Amino acid sequence: MALVDVYAGPQQRVATVGEFFALLKPRVMSLVIFTGLAGIVVAPGHIHLLSAFTALLCIAVAAGASGALNMAYDSDIDAIMARTATRPIPMGHISREEALTFGWWLSVASVAIMGLFFNLLAAGLLAFTIFFYVVVYTLWLKRATAQNIVIGGLSGALPPAIGWAAVTGHLSLAPLVLVAITFLWTPPHFWALALFRSDDYARAGVPMMPVVAGKASTRRQILAYTLLLLPVGLAPAALGFAGPLYLAATGAMSVWFLFGAVKVLFERDEAKEPAAKKLFFISIAYLFVLFAALIAERLVGLAPFGAWL
Repeated sequence: MALVDVYAGPQQRVATVGEFFALLKPRVMSLVIFTGLAGIVVAPGHIHLLSAFTALLCIAVAAGASGALNMAYDSDIDAIMARTATRPIPMGHISREEALTFGWWLSVASVAIMGLFFNLLAAGLLAFTIFFYVVVYTLWLKRATAQNIVIGGLSGALPPAIGWAAVTGHLSLAPLVLVAITFLWTPPHFWALALFRSDDYARAGVPMMPVVAGKASTRRQILAYTLLLLPVGLAPAALGFAGPLYLAATGAMSVWFLFGAVKVLFERDEAKEPAAKKLFFISIAYLFVLFAALIAERLVGLAPFGAWL
């Protein structure tokens, strides 16, 4: 009997776990996790370690879900920009529909678990961050206005308040100050990136500040927001809910941040933007050190805990 080979056509490639993980924007998610952890650790009251992990996991999954949805809705411009062209969707590793399904399921799951295991305030804030990042920022502001980062930054600023609410069930001045720090930090951080990636944004038609207002104006606004940020960064110590370690760390980082912003203002190499590249990494270090100092003070008992409002 003759053997017959049956060719079923090309086999569809199955996306790997790593490719789905890349949809979550792990680098962005790590910053959200860290600021959310600060909100959990410094909040008054006691939370079981397993509960704290669960709350942090909800914040992380929600941030990752937002990233996946952002990649799905922005897949057309991601394919144009060199910085994002190797993401899973432009590379054809994951379809836009798969990313949307993945992102929305994770969104619902994270909010539901936060509501079931903690409280409605924490769940509501978590749902708001997803809505704001995906609908307000990604689908509307990003392609409509040069203020996209300024307004859209609210979604990335809320994790400390979510962590605080998960522990306490309410909000107060302290978590709102932490939100304000991250909110004011966002424009100089992302505009520094936009300066040395301006060609990318122009090619994709994204109205980032350097594309719309020019690099000189963007540099001035970076300095202006830095000057607004630095006193707010010192506010936890001034208001009495952070201690000497935080004050010393923030003071040192504020000087470094301001020095970097001034160098950006007087940048001479507009082609390579070395000062903007350096400020981008200084800004990451600034936020990390501030929240690390808050966490450290609480863990070792240095924070003036009774003064938290």
